[in-house]
Amino acid sequence: MTEEKQIRSNRLVLLMIAGIPVTMILAASWLWYYVVNGELDLIGTVGTANSGRLIQPPRQIDEIAMRTDTGAAMKYTDLPRKWTMVIANEGAVCDASCEKSLYVTRQIHVALGKGFSRIGRLYLSEQASGQTSLGVSQLSDERPAPGSLDELLDSEHRGLKSLTLAAGGYEKLFPEQRQDKSTWYLVDPAGWVMMSYNSGNHYKDVISDLKFLLKNSSG
Repeated sequence: MTEEKQIRSNRLVLLMIAGIPVTMILAASWLWYYVVNGELDLIGTVGTANSGRLIQPPRQIDEIAMRTDTGAAMKYTDLPRKWTMVIANEGAVCDASCEKSLYVTRQIHVALGKGFSRIGRLYLSEQASGQTSLGVSQLSDERPAPGSLDELLDSEHRGLKSLTLAAGGYEKLFPEQRQDKSTWYLVDPAGWVMMSYNSGNHYKDVISDLKFLLKNSSG
């Protein structure tokens, strides 16, 4: 399958899990043409249930340069090919919203059970995690917070990858988060930012979305 067809396939799967109430039978060819060509905003027209918000059009993470904590250049496509929950953070402090998103995505990840290995988690910021302070004294599970963000990631979020975005990358990739700091994102295996979630989404609905997604995609 070509990359363009894979992107279209992923978008249609996400449309399916967005809780669209189908009130009539639409010809498949008509629906395909108008949705993938951006001429029909199906989500905006009929609304969604408790699932995430589709990013239209999707944004390619690898259009922004990224580096590891050691300063080495890295692309999203260099990582294992997985659907990924992305926690974005602006600035030099991981505040309560940032810590909460880390916690929620970890709990969702663990709750996926058999699907755990097919989902990844990624922390992205223009500020390296080692230069980012942790702005909470108590974690979301009511335990005392460690002294730094790096300590939190090392002790509580093993397996999560942390990368630093080039200047301007946060605004380009994650503009919704400036309106709602609880927002986090779902990225497909090819690096396209496809959907956003926030504190208004119940974790059980997100888990249901992800299980449906894994069942109906090759990623």
